[in-house]
Amino acid sequence: MSRRRKVYEGKAKILYEGPEPGTLIQYFKDDATANNGKKHTTIVGKGILNNRICEHIMVQLASIGVPTHFIRRLNMREQLIRAVEIIPLEVVVRNVAAGSIATRLGIEEGTSLPRSIIEFYYKNDALNDPLVTEEHVTAFGWASPHEIDDIMAIALRINDFMSGLFAGVGIKLVDFKIEFGRMYENDMMRIVLADEISPDSCRLWDMTTSEKLDKDRFRRDMGGVSEAYQEVARRLGIAPDLESRIHVVPKVVN
Repeated sequence: MSRRRKVYEGKAKILYEGPEPGTLIQYFKDDATANNGKKHTTIVGKGILNNRICEHIMVQLASIGVPTHFIRRLNMREQLIRAVEIIPLEVVVRNVAAGSIATRLGIEEGTSLPRSIIEFYYKNDALNDPLVTEEHVTAFGWASPHEIDDIMAIALRINDFMSGLFAGVGIKLVDFKIEFGRMYENDMMRIVLADEISPDSCRLWDMTTSEKLDKDRFRRDMGGVSEAYQEVARRLGIAPDLESRIHVVPKVVN
């Protein structure tokens, strides 16, 4: 990896220059962070599982016509993706009250929402990714009204598909965060799903017990993070050979 040019490093992934123009290599790290990096540990093998789970979901989304930046998985930790112009928004789709919406609106966690709700958050770690409205998005030029329409339509389609995918293996899709980018082909531009979909970016609860199978186990010091990610992979039929490779290594952050 040292011979490749690093394009960007985030909390959970690194982007390297791809082998062909217009491509990047997305590398999944084992870092687990919360509170914008204030809480940090290493879960050895987490990146491998997230890479496999993300590949599984991206391939199936593409098969139903959802445009994505994903091309193919290269190895245990890396994907080949299309380079896109990232729209500076985190798009959250909520089906059940959990996390910040439960706190903000005083709704008991676990309450089913009247309908799926889409929220926009401005991607800015220094500002703790504040919640914004469509009016903010268009006024500051982060996305046009037409792009917002495309984003919302794709997000709801992803929600419908993933709700069924996870329900089929006994998991409730509580909410998830996704990102979008602009991809240019000649003079044409289209909105595509970017970043990742994994237990890092979804809230996933067992449909019978409501046991959390996602990053909330790390955020809330519940333990069993690696076991939860493994269980999601197992139910989806992904990477059963990886279980012995996943364990937690604490890391002190100053």
